[in-house]
Amino acid sequence: MKPIPFNKPFIIGRELSLIADAVAQGHLSGDGAYTKKCNRWFEQKLGCGKALLTHSCTAALEMAAILCDLQPGDEVILPSYTFVSTANAFVLRGAVPVFVDIRPDTLNIDENLIEVAITPKTRAIVPVHYAGVPCEMERIMAIAKKHDLLVVEDAAQAMLSNYNGKSLGTIGHFGCLSFHETKNIISGEGGALLINDARFEERAEIIREKGTNRSQFFRGAVDKYTWVDIGSSYLPSELVSAFLYAQLERADEIIAKRRSICTAYAARLAPLQQAGHMRLPEFDEDSNGHMYYLLLDSLDIRTALIAYLKAQGINPVFHYVPLHSAPAGMKYGRVCGTMIQTDTLSERLLRLPLYYEMNQDDIARVCAAIESFFVH
Repeated sequence: MKPIPFNKPFIIGRELSLIADAVAQGHLSGDGAYTKKCNRWFEQKLGCGKALLTHSCTAALEMAAILCDLQPGDEVILPSYTFVSTANAFVLRGAVPVFVDIRPDTLNIDENLIEVAITPKTRAIVPVHYAGVPCEMERIMAIAKKHDLLVVEDAAQAMLSNYNGKSLGTIGHFGCLSFHETKNIISGEGGALLINDARFEERAEIIREKGTNRSQFFRGAVDKYTWVDIGSSYLPSELVSAFLYAQLERADEIIAKRRSICTAYAARLAPLQQAGHMRLPEFDEDSNGHMYYLLLDSLDIRTALIAYLKAQGINPVFHYVPLHSAPAGMKYGRVCGTMIQTDTLSERLLRLPLYYEMNQDDIARVCAAIESFFVH
């Protein structure tokens, strides 16, 4: 019986031919034709002010942290239940991550806890759209406006998810996307910074180009380019951009397929939820089908179910170790309030296999194994 992996990278269309075309064009370093095509696609499809492709979402977050102009000791509010890059980008600038708890229904940052965490040192809020499900951005933006704070959306999992008719990543001052091979739209590694406040567009280009005004030079705005600010090498190669552009051409199809897998999981596993064995995630047509998970009753049950499924060639995974409990989180950050939801939910969450080439037989096999674990 074939194994069912947790994730499987895929080719859907013209990826290889566009890579060959990029080579034929003779420009493989950053900001070639395919990088620019991707940037335009994001600007037109998502409706952001400016999009800049990067070599990872981590790079996009680091750029956003620089653009926030943080000083040592400044504070940034974010959930603990997220990937390390969300916090690390700001720690690298000398800022202090202030961790607040998550909501039990969406596992997103609890918007009701943000204002309590604000101090005179607070400079930014970083909502993370977990599983592609939107945070309560209207409330978060209102809090940010009231306290003159910047908002950096970590939309790594939320490509083509929406909130009140707007694409996630286009609501805050900045949005950060990921195209890592575990995401919906992939390029192996890759990311993008969406800039939704025109004040930051020019400096973002400079930071992305190693702190030089190279982009202005190529537009003819300056007669030579030189070092004008801090920055780093955040550009992807044209090979990555070409692969990504081929995926963007089929983006709606990819999202529809992932949503259909989530719908199939939900329908088949609903009786187990009704019997009290687990809680299933809440998602609707606004979310992008990035992830399907189970919330089990305890860590022991999760551990046993993982072992049971792996014995049958099925590979589920659990997710983040909360950052506030990690050695670096305790060293560089601090907690505001209790972390009851974060601590308990993170121990009970189990992610099921979900990838573009997954078929109905695969889904049925995963669900049958889960049913067998609980029923027999």
